[in-house]
Amino acid sequence: MTVKTLVVAIALASSSFAAFAQDILIRNATVHTAGAQGTLKNADVLVRNGVVQAVGSGLAAPGATVVEANGRPLTPALFGGITEIGIEEVSGESSTADSSVTLEDQPMRPEFDVTLAYNPASVVIPVTRVEGIGFTLLAATTGGSFIAGQGGVMRLDGSADPLGPRALFVRLGGGSAADLSGKSRAAQWMLLDQMVAEARGRVPVDSPHALLTPAGRATLARYLAGNGRIVVQVNRAADIRQLLRWAQREHVRIAIAGGAEAWKLAPQLAQAKVPVFVDALADLPADFDQIGASLENAARLDSAGVPVGFSQAGESHNARKNRQLAGNAVANGLPWEDGLAGLTRVPAETFGVGDRVGSIAPGKLADLVLWSGDPLDVAHTAEQVWLGGRAIPMRSRQTELRDRYLQQAGPLPRAYSK
Repeated sequence: MTVKTLVVAIALASSSFAAFAQDILIRNATVHTAGAQGTLKNADVLVRNGVVQAVGSGLAAPGATVVEANGRPLTPALFGGITEIGIEEVSGESSTADSSVTLEDQPMRPEFDVTLAYNPASVVIPVTRVEGIGFTLLAATTGGSFIAGQGGVMRLDGSADPLGPRALFVRLGGGSAADLSGKSRAAQWMLLDQMVAEARGRVPVDSPHALLTPAGRATLARYLAGNGRIVVQVNRAADIRQLLRWAQREHVRIAIAGGAEAWKLAPQLAQAKVPVFVDALADLPADFDQIGASLENAARLDSAGVPVGFSQAGESHNARKNRQLAGNAVANGLPWEDGLAGLTRVPAETFGVGDRVGSIAPGKLADLVLWSGDPLDVAHTAEQVWLGGRAIPMRSRQTELRDRYLQQAGPLPRAYSK
């Protein structure tokens, strides 16, 4: 099958995206499973009822739609990072942004849950998924408190609800985090200790000095009991050291986002089994929390045994950059397979959805991407994305605008039509 024929076949399949998942046999691909099987050359993937049924060579599937990969890479759908996709339509228009809460009387509201505002019809979603991205961690961002609130993993398949458990988001360190905690990072630990005391019932609910509502206490108590991951945006090594001590003392499960200086504490992070989601383009002392930023951050962490994923702050509208982060990390010493894992398996396992997405294996959702070449090289593109076995339309508002303005000039000016 030629590339042109493949495109036509995929276009036909795409018309039924919202209706049903086809049985598909993707044949003769370089299958990067991001799982126990590693990379398989000249392999086939059989999809039935939206789920991967088999991975191997010489598979047969009478009645299935056959896609000839001709050796091209096939990967799991990628992780878009920790974003506000679906809760932030236009960054500069506050009425379209729902990622933070600012309350005057009681700003500490860990019970705030941004998934309730998620819009599966957001135009940002098609823009994101045509780039090979199938899921993201929807995040609460700091507004009135350095305790931002909750979010969860969203698949970009039109689903309205989170795939797995909630995560709690916290920002520590200088800058905006210090501004929201009495102008000192030391105050963050004081306030955290009081909130833990409240959640554990050591402070009366009716105390005039209480920081949390009853709902907030119940929410924080769940995380203190290990039911969910606390995602901490933090960069400075000294702050990460204090975070590790706090997490060990309170027996909580944490992940780090940012971690510009995390490489300085790689052995401790590995021992504590703390995943770090790095911005692999951060190589300059952008502020006093990132003086030790290094392009080798991901490679050094990975070498020490730290699970490494990728995310870039404030890039919901450019989530495509996440694979550039992974490629940049590989260019600076991270093994290629670990770079792919940081876009697939690591985030899925970290946020409690590894049994459904993040790798290609029998029984998992058929969230797959066929690439024109190396997926960690931005010179190559996603040729087709399947989510739950559905071939998604490889169109977005951006591609439609592109095509409109590429039309040949006629009786009317370019891009106008009768």
